[in-house]
Amino acid sequence: MKEGRIVKALSGFYYVQTEDALYACKGRGVFRNKKITPLVGDYVQFRESGELEGYITTIEERKNEFVRPPIANITQAVIVNAITAPSFNPYLLDRFLVITELKGIKPCIVMTKKDLATEKELLMMDTYKADYEQLGYDVFIVSLQTDEEIAFIKTLLKDEMTVLMGQSGAGKSTLLNTINPSLSIETGEISMSLGRGKHTTRHVELHEVAGGLVADTPGFSSIDFDDMDHDQLMHGFIEISEKSSYCKFRSCLHVKEPKCAVKAAVENKEIKQYRYNHYVQFLQEIMERKPRY
Repeated sequence: MKEGRIVKALSGFYYVQTEDALYACKGRGVFRNKKITPLVGDYVQFRESGELEGYITTIEERKNEFVRPPIANITQAVIVNAITAPSFNPYLLDRFLVITELKGIKPCIVMTKKDLATEKELLMMDTYKADYEQLGYDVFIVSLQTDEEIAFIKTLLKDEMTVLMGQSGAGKSTLLNTINPSLSIETGEISMSLGRGKHTTRHVELHEVAGGLVADTPGFSSIDFDDMDHDQLMHGFIEISEKSSYCKFRSCLHVKEPKCAVKAAVENKEIKQYRYNHYVQFLQEIMERKPRY
């Protein structure tokens, strides 16, 4: 029996990296019967069935997982946001932050295209940077044009299992290629009519980069809340979760209820209005979601 981690899933094969080799493995029928699918990032045990081939027998317990895209055991999310082309989108940033909070993943916010931004856009970014840093998040504004910036990004990736999140066209694949040109990950041009990039990455794969593993994966340019209920949502907003313990009603949704500590904090400017607006929008989305059978 051998052990390793799935680093790529493609055409029905799971490529398992051990300490010394890469094995092309199939999943056992028992997984299908139990409706369990091996995911990229899974730690597994497998039996050899030929030269550098095998079949997976056991999937170790996961720290976290995503269904779309299919990946597991992420330790860090680098959330890549363009300052311009496409324009910075705090609504989308907060969607990603909610998910990382609830999945127990350490987030790191990277604002790209500093070299293309206007002075007005950079001033706006400084304000957002201060807002998110006040919440305890690490925020970095970069152009990826200097050796110092590239070296710094590499230090973020060391010893982590990192997934790149962010709007299409924000520069996720460009960031990886800048750090490690040998990857040659395809990048897409910005669709000017839509103001967003074309999807270029088509399958989930882990790359060894700067002493860590990085997933360049389709599906993290947007994110839905299909498996989240309204009680969980508030815990994805650090400041709302903190204030909610002071609300009069334990079941308070922080929208129309009386004596709501969260709404009071918004009025007192202790909670940013745009963050609260995003919370209300996400809550409405969850409450209006059609039941799934």
